[in-house]
Amino acid sequence: MVRNPFYPSSVSRYELNPQIVDLITFCTKNPLPVLKNQELWNELSKYNQWWYVSLTPYGKEIEPNVPEKAAVADGIIELGKRLGPEKVGWRYDPIFISKKYSVPYHLKAFENIARRLCGSTKTAVISFIDLYPKVKRNFPEAREVTQEERLTLGKAFVEIATKYGMTLRPCAEGKELEHFGADCSGCQTVAVLEKAVGKKLKVPKKNSARKECACFLNGDIGAYNSCAHLCRYCYANADSRLVLENMKLHNPASPLLIGELNPDDKIFNTMQKSWIME
Repeated sequence: MVRNPFYPSSVSRYELNPQIVDLITFCTKNPLPVLKNQELWNELSKYNQWWYVSLTPYGKEIEPNVPEKAAVADGIIELGKRLGPEKVGWRYDPIFISKKYSVPYHLKAFENIARRLCGSTKTAVISFIDLYPKVKRNFPEAREVTQEERLTLGKAFVEIATKYGMTLRPCAEGKELEHFGADCSGCQTVAVLEKAVGKKLKVPKKNSARKECACFLNGDIGAYNSCAHLCRYCYANADSRLVLENMKLHNPASPLLIGELNPDDKIFNTMQKSWIME
């Protein structure tokens, strides 16, 4: 069950059943707990899966609670072995520029990671930092990435990704990098999902969550203010205090990620059916 972030008393109910759930997508900076839990992995293996794992070159002053980057890279490689590279994507985002994390720094870091992940994924997703209000509050020194910086990095990243067997997919960045060879159609399109499922999907027409995004999303079962990585650029956490308070409310036996159902909650059963074309 998932609370509507804008109307908290409105709760959507999803049935986790491999007969009607065609694919589960995971977006994370740390796949290691799932990989180490064999009982959980066996349960997830009943489902088609698509994983996006973020691996960026920032230090603890930016990503305080993200595991060591070598361990995360090993996790991506292990996912590639278990699922196949067509079901795993690497996200190098958000990209921001500072004195320490300069354009030359990113060029070197991107190639080092791409080299390490070669053969484990065929997809590299990038995006440049968006200065949402939450981001401005928690990361006030961040600035917009200039067009010149975006073009310089984008052109080089396309070349590097191609070198290591990956397609570069900008996330919600328009068509700016298309003429360099980037795939600007979206990072989780129906075509991407069909490769992960291994079959054609007959999907309904659906509006994007935001106009810049071309990805096909159905049911989001995550929750804002629940990630303890506490990355300074995060747009999903209002502040660390709220995150820590919410984590105390997590009950593994609850159908909600955070907290319990309330007597006045309105529960809506979502319409679910398989879209796989047999």
